[in-house]
Amino acid sequence: MTDNTTIFNDHFLLHNEAGKNLFFNYAKDLPIIDYHNHLPPAEIAENKKFVNLTQIWLKGDHYKWRAMRALGVKESLITGDATDEEKFLAWAACMPKLLRNPLFQWSQMELKNPFGVDEYLNPASAQKIYAHCNELLQEDSFSTKSLLKGYNVEMVGTTDDPLDDLAAHKKIAEDGFSVKVFPSFRPDRFLNISNRNAFLENIVKLETIANTNIRSFDGLLAALEKRVDFFHQMGCRVSDHGLNLMPSKYKMSKSLEDEFNQFIVNDFSDPYSSPDTFAGAVLFELCKMYHARGWVQQFHLGAIRNNNTRLLKQLGADAGVDSIGDFSQAVALSNFLNGLDSSDQLAKTILYNLNPADNELMATMCGNFSDGTTKGKMQFGSGWWFLDQRDGIIDQLNALSNMGVVSNFVGMITDSRSFLSYSRHDYFRRVLCNLFGEEMENGLLPNDEAWIGGIIKDICYYNAKDYFNF
Repeated sequence: MTDNTTIFNDHFLLHNEAGKNLFFNYAKDLPIIDYHNHLPPAEIAENKKFVNLTQIWLKGDHYKWRAMRALGVKESLITGDATDEEKFLAWAACMPKLLRNPLFQWSQMELKNPFGVDEYLNPASAQKIYAHCNELLQEDSFSTKSLLKGYNVEMVGTTDDPLDDLAAHKKIAEDGFSVKVFPSFRPDRFLNISNRNAFLENIVKLETIANTNIRSFDGLLAALEKRVDFFHQMGCRVSDHGLNLMPSKYKMSKSLEDEFNQFIVNDFSDPYSSPDTFAGAVLFELCKMYHARGWVQQFHLGAIRNNNTRLLKQLGADAGVDSIGDFSQAVALSNFLNGLDSSDQLAKTILYNLNPADNELMATMCGNFSDGTTKGKMQFGSGWWFLDQRDGIIDQLNALSNMGVVSNFVGMITDSRSFLSYSRHDYFRRVLCNLFGEEMENGLLPNDEAWIGGIIKDICYYNAKDYFNF
């Protein structure tokens, strides 16, 4: 499957000699600590093998779905009832039209590693590539565990609901898998009280799994703390939260607590009067729990989700109809972090923003709450979602460099549901090394490979290894 005329050679994204040296001598072979992703832990536990390339590559990938819709592909060929081969061929027909979209680069990199495909995917090559990859997927070396080891992954941080029994994580640990797979605590459903029916259904489930009755706000917190303790026992040291923006208030008045107590025990249809305060209060108390256990807390801010209600009803969430929001982030975020810091209960924190207009805001906000106790305690997280492409990565690195300390940065994440997304770490490392190398050659950084190479190694691996208490 070789065609040496493609741009995806060893020097892809590396346009200067210093950058090439940094990548090959310092970054390329480092292990991967992927501390935030959405890989299904059950598929790791069962060491799943995928039937075909569509199943491992296109199913669930809303990045690709968006592009296909934009190119006029029918939904039946994206998420509908077409065969897997028909869906793959439809995607292959899109690929030549995706130049300058990062999907073109990511997809070709995912075919190159691990499948060894070194030719462009297009209608002419599609059948051959599909057959080649499908044949490899039947081999033991292409099971989920083998893929993780093949990408040199050292740690996987999945994203897990407080109601999860973590049985898959337990099995992975008992099996002695060499890659560490740890859960992350994602309590979003217990912050959203606006949908009364869904919230109360979740309360009933929480009562069952926590073996407790929830009849008050304090009772809710006690039940959630039981789940935090359970996650901690299962190796969890990270929480995650997906929010439009931080809640503007985080202290429950006596009247709001009384209202909550009535809300969960009485059958009435009135909505809760202050959902923002409720979300803030629950989150604030959870953050104290994280701090007490030495966890890292993550906040993903700025997405506006489920914009297309037709596709939401048809496909559910994560259908590829989310986008960048234009929320005002600074004041509420500052007040929330300050509230925790004031009582010395602010855990190590990673802030991610989806709106690139907020890059400098996030970088400077992190500087407000560094306290000298922990190197890089406050982290401006890597380019996320729409921003994890070349320009987004460079913009994040520049904002962090100009207004923070980039040498403290804990590096890239996949934030993906796909076992083939580990090419994103290779992509990030190439962009990082090229950026530093260019500035070395232009006299903006010392032309000292060992010095700069040590910082590259820290950003790609060692900072994350030191930061997370696994």
